[in-house]
Amino acid sequence: MDAPPRALISVYDKAGVVELAAGLVELGWDLIASGGTAHAIEAAGLPVADTADYTGSPTMLGHRVVTLHPRIHGGILADRDDPAHRADLEANGIDPIDLVVVNLYPFEESPGIETIDIGGPTMVRAAAKNHAHVGVVVDPADYEPVLDELRSAGRLSAATRGRLARKAFARTAAYEAAITGWFDAGDESDEFGLPSAIRLELERAETLRYGENPHQDGARYRARGTSGFFDGVVQHGGPALSYLNLMDAEAAWRLAHNLGDGPAVVIVKHANPCGAAVADSLTTAYSRAFDCDPRSAFGGVVAVNAVIDEATAEAMAAAAQADVVIAPGYADGVIERLVARRANTRLLEAPRGEPGKASWELRTLGGSGDDFLVQTTRRLEADPAGWQVVTARQPTGAELADAVFAWRVCAHTSSNAVVLARDRTAWGIGAGQQNRVQAGEIAAAKAAGRAAGGACASDGFYPFADGVGAAADAGAAVVVQPGGSINDTAVIAAADERNIAMLLTGERQFRH
Repeated sequence: MDAPPRALISVYDKAGVVELAAGLVELGWDLIASGGTAHAIEAAGLPVADTADYTGSPTMLGHRVVTLHPRIHGGILADRDDPAHRADLEANGIDPIDLVVVNLYPFEESPGIETIDIGGPTMVRAAAKNHAHVGVVVDPADYEPVLDELRSAGRLSAATRGRLARKAFARTAAYEAAITGWFDAGDESDEFGLPSAIRLELERAETLRYGENPHQDGARYRARGTSGFFDGVVQHGGPALSYLNLMDAEAAWRLAHNLGDGPAVVIVKHANPCGAAVADSLTTAYSRAFDCDPRSAFGGVVAVNAVIDEATAEAMAAAAQADVVIAPGYADGVIERLVARRANTRLLEAPRGEPGKASWELRTLGGSGDDFLVQTTRRLEADPAGWQVVTARQPTGAELADAVFAWRVCAHTSSNAVVLARDRTAWGIGAGQQNRVQAGEIAAAKAAGRAAGGACASDGFYPFADGVGAAADAGAAVVVQPGGSINDTAVIAAADERNIAMLLTGERQFRH
């Protein structure tokens, strides 16, 4: 009579492991498990052999040596089609192991020497190497599918074992990358602000409707083993998301949460804000943001930092069609109302707060995929305490508040960028121009006098005095800009001549 199949289970995360063990026992499998895993299975009343009893070698070195034993690894690695391997097993009293179930110490969540797993990755790699004969499971999400296949077919297919092996190698690769990154981060001998090497392991999280254009495929990826911001976003209505929907939604969401206190609304079109406002009510903020540039708002992405109430929903339904609305929540009945009025609008509910920021950001350079540009993440906080007033005229409190608001919007706008704002509302936004004067002219044309008495923000310094003149002509009472031009003296003099205040931030905010 053939020996029953044998599974080795050794998991840090024990969620679902008892159910898996029960399913295997029901199918007639023998179980081997290590330490705490064996205790959990045994406590459920299931038969299991502890690895220490199975190998005859006790756990030692504070649990550092548990499964590193020939009876374990010989059973995993044996090629059952090789007579010499079968002879070695028989001569050494080693039984074949048919399924290895392992998840690793949580190094990514708690990096340190004691969370660097040794035995786990060794078993995983051994089983994945021998996937012609052994199944390997590293993800609890695979427990039920594996049991289903064993119940229906009696064994795992070659295709399933291959898929599981690929997933296993990807897991150990990401694990080693995390450990290496931890060492890199602690390398005090490298004074440069970026790591000497970057190791990425990405998994496809979501297939998108298309890329930037309909003829391009698009998908969202995330670092393997992590949960991205958009994993927590729930879509309530509208068509499937596209590449640009996610880009614009992320851009709008970040700016909406960077504008300071109060209900805020941002409308983004093609990665640039075309409206932004903070007000005492969400409805007022939405109306002001929309009124900044109603033409561009059509087909845009609307992000808000508060729950959308009935009044705001009514204002949205009466305005131009938005491709996406993203909010931290919707009042009762609002989703149904918006779906009925705007069937093609994607309604997204996102976790509250701004997504986290990495210490660096990356983009491809050229189409080969061999070159990348990496830079440290921009600082986007507007802190007027560190700004310098360089004109005879000092800004009033209201003008300073407008300058802070305009600077924040400008920092989220493609360069060259100029923003005209008043009363915490962006009335004119000039984005992505090859020269700063033209960016200012576009902003002034859109503002149409509505920013008079407010602020003008420029993401880069004014190289000549004509830009300041354009801001004054648009009615700006205060200009905020980085400074640093060889013509700063002439630019400041032009501001004094027009009796406007000027603030230098000392920090440029280019965005490309």
